[in-house]
Amino acid sequence: MDSGSDPANSADPPPHKLADFVGTLIAVLTLTLPLFIIAHYSSSKAEVLQPAPYLLQVSQD
Repeated sequence: MDSGSDPANSADPPPHKLADFVGTLIAVLTLTLPLFIIAHYSSSKAEVLQPAPYLLQVSQD
């Protein structure tokens, strides 16, 4: 690397603001949407199924 070169003036163009916004939006939705879905479907309306009692038959030999 040359000592006189400026690393701020690289050949890559700066990222587009819309692309940054869309990427951030996708990241936020990816992290939060599953939590909202789980919270919605695991509400108190859900029925808790009780296991059926099984009677054990004891053989008398």
